[in-house]
Amino acid sequence: MARLLALFPLSLIVFPGEKLNLHIFEPRYRQLVRDCIQEGITFGIPPYLNNSVGQLGTEVKLLEVEKVYPSGEMDIRTQGIGVFRIREFYRQAPDKLYAAGKVEDIQDDAVGDSALQERITEQVRRLYDILGLRKLLLDLPTNYRIFDVAHHLGMSQNQEYQLLAATSELERQEMVREHLDQTLPVLMETERLKDRARLNGHFKNLTPPNF
Repeated sequence: MARLLALFPLSLIVFPGEKLNLHIFEPRYRQLVRDCIQEGITFGIPPYLNNSVGQLGTEVKLLEVEKVYPSGEMDIRTQGIGVFRIREFYRQAPDKLYAAGKVEDIQDDAVGDSALQERITEQVRRLYDILGLRKLLLDLPTNYRIFDVAHHLGMSQNQEYQLLAATSELERQEMVREHLDQTLPVLMETERLKDRARLNGHFKNLTPPNF
C-alpha cells in the first residue's frame, strides 16, 4: 500500500541497518529535520545517480541531533530501516520545502544460505587482509548480513544499487560471491606485482634448488 514519505535524495546508496551521519545545511532539509523531531516522521534517501532520482531508496530514522550551529546548520545521526520503491515523486511535499514521494515498502527475505555465508566470510577475510581492513571483519557479528559489509567490497554504485534492489539475502549473497570471485584474483595479482616491484634493486637472499 502506497504512503507519503519525505525524501532526501543523495548521491550515495544507503543500506538498511546502516548508520549514516549527515551535515544538514539547506533550509529545506533543516525543515525536514525539525519535522522529524516534532512529528516523529521518518524520511527516505533515494540515490541520485546519472542525473536522476532512483526508484528505490532506504527509509531512515533520526537517531539524534549531534550539534546545532549558530547558522541553523546541523549534524545529525540516522539509521536505515528498510527499502522502498517510489511510485510518484514530488519535488515538494504539501506545504513543505523538501521533496516527497508516494512509496511502497519492499518486503525482504532475510534468510540466507549458511554455507554460502561461510564462503563469503572467507573471501571477505582475504579481501580485507589485502586492503588492510581486517579490523572491520573482527567487529562484525557472526550472523552479519550482506548489507553490513556491502560498502567495503569494492563494488560500484550501480552494483550497490543492484544489491538494494535484491529482495532476498540469498540473492545478495550470490551477487557478492560472484563479485568477489572476479575481484579477488585481480587484487591478489596486483599485490604480487607490488611485492615484486619492492624487491627490484634489493639484494635477494634465495636458496638455490638441489639438483
